[in-house]
Amino acid sequence: MENILLEARNITKRFPGVVALSNVSLSVVRGEIHGLCGENGAGKSTLIKILSGIYPHGTYEGTILFQGKEFAPAGVRDAENLGISTIFQELTLFRKLTVAENLFVGNWPQRNGVVDWKTLQTETKKVLTEIGLDIDPRIRVEDLGIGHQQLIEISKAIRKKSQLLILDEPTSALSENEIETLFAILRQMKQRGVTCIYISHKLEEILRISDTITVLRDGQCIATKNASTLSHAELIYMMVGRELKDIFPRVKQTREEPVLQIENWTVFQNSTRLRKLVDNVRLAVHRGEILGMAGLMGAGRTELAESLFGLHQGLCSGVMKVEGRLVSFRRPSEAIREGLTYLPEDRKRHGLVLQMKVSENITLASLKLIFRLLINRKTEEDSAARSIERFRIKTPGQRTIVNNLSGGNQQKVVIGKWLLTKPKVLILDEVTRGVDVGAKYEIYKIINELVQNGVAVVMISSELPELIGICNRIVVMHEGRLKGEFVGDQVSQEQIMACAMSRD
Repeated sequence: MENILLEARNITKRFPGVVALSNVSLSVVRGEIHGLCGENGAGKSTLIKILSGIYPHGTYEGTILFQGKEFAPAGVRDAENLGISTIFQELTLFRKLTVAENLFVGNWPQRNGVVDWKTLQTETKKVLTEIGLDIDPRIRVEDLGIGHQQLIEISKAIRKKSQLLILDEPTSALSENEIETLFAILRQMKQRGVTCIYISHKLEEILRISDTITVLRDGQCIATKNASTLSHAELIYMMVGRELKDIFPRVKQTREEPVLQIENWTVFQNSTRLRKLVDNVRLAVHRGEILGMAGLMGAGRTELAESLFGLHQGLCSGVMKVEGRLVSFRRPSEAIREGLTYLPEDRKRHGLVLQMKVSENITLASLKLIFRLLINRKTEEDSAARSIERFRIKTPGQRTIVNNLSGGNQQKVVIGKWLLTKPKVLILDEVTRGVDVGAKYEIYKIINELVQNGVAVVMISSELPELIGICNRIVVMHEGRLKGEFVGDQVSQEQIMACAMSRD
């Protein structure tokens, strides 16, 4: 077909001990938004790394055609020169450089052998105007929010006149307004003939923005269908190979005595104590409940969680009690000993040691269990084996380097690590971010099992259906303060959002 821009034929990619892709074929029509979805480990990331040249020709089997001609990239530059731009979930911007410098890095406008700064600013303004972004080209990227940074990445693709834009989980850290802005930009680009491959675990987004959807499962292509013919339930079934009748499995939660209490809890930004990140919060977390915590980005939810875990020592004031006893944590190890654990928002930076083995990561917070002068490898392996089986971690083996696992399986490793400490309070910060629907379902079941065994769970999430679906009680934060509390399952997303945005 003349209107096919990209065609991948029988792509197979092998890693030690695993076949990541097996004879996968994909056709992308010029000017469409092509959704790509599947569970963690289905092969999505591997496929886009092949298409973008990260895995060069010769490291995989099969053929790629771009505009009808064979495409055999030796690296990323070959893909970019052909008009293929990829925006990964982990942004590739130079944070210390300005917006303009990021857009033109490596391709500076010059006059008389030096950078023409005036042209640089002018051309940057033109590109930013194209996507409706009104910001100063001279501002440093590190001073922008994550939403604006995502749009700067897209601006780079526009400046390069890309024909194919591949977006990997582009909305994972965006607010609702930023998502609407992104979708409007993608539709504008589509009208100008730019083709997009859109990867996301948010199925509502995939169905809403895509013209065509391809589903991968276990490294194989299951189907490619017109998005308008698919329902949410059908898409889930294609992804996981089974029907999930209740996406949010809810169990009866019996609130028992408080296990964690804070009063007048305040967290300051720095030692000057001029700005408060958390302001005079009073909260009790009860044994056997899932307490949801909602709020907009920057509301103070993560800062509150980190402070409870001993990560803001010297910047906190107020009273904290665990099982009625006054406590004060100078470091996370003291919090762990008291039964508090914190699964951080960014699992790769703060939750895992990426170059260590799966078994070593699982036992990292429980070294006392395995350490007697030397590490008892048998105990370590037995503990890891139990976690791998319990949480259904997909890994070639417990000695596999954890960086080689998919995002969802990495998250299960982090959960396994903290549950090995036998916590009284488990704080989960965006535990299902970047995790597919099947893995989410399994994580929800783990959480339900914990609360039924008397563990108190605090769940921070930006996905309101998730909080409403599994939490018995939801508190809402705004600008560091607790603004409201909702109990039961009759609360609506609109009520929570109105509270989160309230300045009263």
